[in-house]
Amino acid sequence: MQSEFHQRQLAFGDLMLDNSVAIFTAAHEQTRSRDTEYRFRQDSDFFYLTGFTEPDAWLVIKKHENQVSSTLFCRPKDELAEIWHGRRLGATAAVERLAIDQAFELSELDEELPKLLNHGAAVYFVLQQDPQAEQQLHQALATLRQGSRHGWQAPNQIIDWRPMLHEMRLFKSSQEIELMRKAAQISVDGHIRAMQQCRPGMWEYQLEAEILHEFAMQGARDAAYSTIVGGGDNACILHYTENESPLRDGELVLIDAGAEFAGYAGDITRTFPVNGKFTPEQAAIYQLVLDAHDAALAALGPGKSIKQANDIVLQIMVSGLVKLGIMQGDVAELIEQQAYKAFYMHGLSHWIGLDVHDVGDYKSSDRSRTLEPGMAITVEPGLYISKSAEVDAKWQGIGVRIEDDVVITTEGIENLTAAVPKTIADIEALMAKTNN
Repeated sequence: MQSEFHQRQLAFGDLMLDNSVAIFTAAHEQTRSRDTEYRFRQDSDFFYLTGFTEPDAWLVIKKHENQVSSTLFCRPKDELAEIWHGRRLGATAAVERLAIDQAFELSELDEELPKLLNHGAAVYFVLQQDPQAEQQLHQALATLRQGSRHGWQAPNQIIDWRPMLHEMRLFKSSQEIELMRKAAQISVDGHIRAMQQCRPGMWEYQLEAEILHEFAMQGARDAAYSTIVGGGDNACILHYTENESPLRDGELVLIDAGAEFAGYAGDITRTFPVNGKFTPEQAAIYQLVLDAHDAALAALGPGKSIKQANDIVLQIMVSGLVKLGIMQGDVAELIEQQAYKAFYMHGLSHWIGLDVHDVGDYKSSDRSRTLEPGMAITVEPGLYISKSAEVDAKWQGIGVRIEDDVVITTEGIENLTAAVPKTIADIEALMAKTNN
């Protein structure tokens, strides 16, 4: 991946104005409690350009006379600090290990940054994101302005680099897709393990532990996001993460979980019966969501859009809800009035990559941007009928979501997470096999 990080730096440089400078800052360690920190996770944009996994670093990309160069500022080697807190790469090794043109210790930033900025036409930087970095940038600019008699000159404009870099991140390389396949496979195995281990009387957090154990055993020490294990009516809370309730016989459990591998996210949702057998009502709602999910997958590919797939999903799910008597009225009117939002209140899809809800412009609120090869998205229709819903009691407390991760290819899609059972027959067969 070393050469790929370097190529990304050059590719970003090609987008910059000539004689300009772009500044990117790493994430900072975050306090968990008093003098302990959360396990460090690098800022995704910084990682995308460097592959560097230490905090508090700076990357400066400079374009001068159409030549692009990179400079890293990082923590110094420190024997005592490394004994207590772990190894550091250091500036000398960074040049070779990270394919950076030059590197300095952070203590040299105040001296070197004005030199890099001097006579630049513009500086690419994100304001109001990192107050400490912003203060240091303004100090460097002030130094240049105060040195005009020495021939110094500060850039006269600040440009937000996010639209440029995030458009780059939207299109995954073959190496990125391979890492996403690995994240997806680990996520798949976690979900299959959950189906195999689930029993009435377990607690949601115990099922979560089974999933996280599988992730960790395969090299994914972190989940890509807080794991959702929602039994019964808890499945109707979209971002339920308390995972504190018992799993009851006769109810469904919805699991939304994904592994993070080498920085890339998996994101899968499956819903299945706690006891391994769907009731008729659960099966009816589940099959409706599955039909919509399969139709959405069939509708996606290059030249298509998320909106087109979602329109198909809405037609299937609203028609089905009317047939079941859960909604009443004309299907077209119900869709136009968005009456379905009482039961399907989120979007069909989002970008996925280094972030589970990855960066990238959808171009419009209805996500009508034309899909192209290299884009990666989720597909996740769902229906949520809470216990407070004004419907026949037999439907209440049923929440179902089915989610897969797909990459758009030149010929269609690649479903990275298809191996987790989805059909009613396959789920029941797997659970019957492992429960006996």
